[in-house]
Amino acid sequence: MNKILTFVLITLVLDAMGFGLIMPVMPALLREIGEIPLADAALVGGVLSTVFAVMQFLCGPIVGAVSDRYGRRPVLLGSLLVMAVDYVIMALAQTFWLLFIGRIIGGVAAATQSTATAVIADISKPEEKAARFGLVGAAFGLGFVLGPMIGGLLAEYGTRAPFYAAGFLAAINFTFGYFVMPETVTDRTRRSFEWRRANPLGAFKHVSLNPQIRPLLIMFLLYQIAFFVYPVIWSYFGTAQFGWSERTIGLSLAAFGLSMALVQGGLIRLILKWFGDQGTVFYGLIFNIFAFLVLAFVTQGWLALMFTPLTALGAVVTPALQGILSKMTPDDSQGELQGVLSSMSALAMIISPLIMSSVFARYAVEDAPAYLPGAPFLVSAALMVACIIVFQPWKRFARA
Repeated sequence: MNKILTFVLITLVLDAMGFGLIMPVMPALLREIGEIPLADAALVGGVLSTVFAVMQFLCGPIVGAVSDRYGRRPVLLGSLLVMAVDYVIMALAQTFWLLFIGRIIGGVAAATQSTATAVIADISKPEEKAARFGLVGAAFGLGFVLGPMIGGLLAEYGTRAPFYAAGFLAAINFTFGYFVMPETVTDRTRRSFEWRRANPLGAFKHVSLNPQIRPLLIMFLLYQIAFFVYPVIWSYFGTAQFGWSERTIGLSLAAFGLSMALVQGGLIRLILKWFGDQGTVFYGLIFNIFAFLVLAFVTQGWLALMFTPLTALGAVVTPALQGILSKMTPDDSQGELQGVLSSMSALAMIISPLIMSSVFARYAVEDAPAYLPGAPFLVSAALMVACIIVFQPWKRFARA
């Protein structure tokens, strides 16, 4: 079991490294291909993120259902192989259309985290799940420490270099997994594949048959829309508000990732022990409101860099919420649940870039009603308040 957990965490670290490698160079790459200003590049970046998310939304439940039926190993390895090809396509892209195609392929293959999370659910006892889901976030955070930092350094060799590096990492990860990844779905937990439960609406309907699960899924969606403000806006925000270089953006993302790794890999265990799953969710929501308000109005780059690690303290919400949901779901439907959560995350990735990049483009230009590049963080703060409004009645209902 420890070998399985170790491989899954390494997979997530390398996967996050591949994703984080390309973040610092995306604004420059889009401006290079289209010869467009930064605000327009943010809009194009939002469209590409949305395309990626639409495919993930449509395919997430299918991937979850397939892994429940045929196993986690083929799904995980297949997604890694396709992602390696996808990064090479984006590295060679000379037009927005080729980037568009690359994002379609990447969205279909973006099953790594949800499948890996299902593996962890397979091998964990109910009382271990929230803490181990925290390790998922820690691994992803560690990848974000290394990915953006290396991506910022590789940017000195051109905007394409980080994409080649990401493809190389995905290929190595596939090779490693081919030799060490066992199957975790057993005959006891294997579930037949049904198309009516493999589409996003059908899977959501089945998973939410338990009336206590539905409001948590809605809250999960709202939270993800708010939290995706970081990958959607951060590079553009740092450039517009503080004039940061690609290297500085990479270092700031690395600081955020390291902080997430420390919080979700270690500190969350203490927070769960002190507050329990429900209390941890509530604490994280309150802290996120505070963090978003600070980022919305900060005007000094050094202050933003100092505050960036603290923003990760609110990242305990996702693993705690996943732990609650996993405990309420049968063993033979863990892949389906993770597929639904993957679709909810993808739906948030569809909505969040459109909202956040539009708000940024409106308030990050000279003729804006008020020049405020941090305006998207105000939207995120409002969404956190909405999460609390949904969560409080659920807590009372669950106790009853």
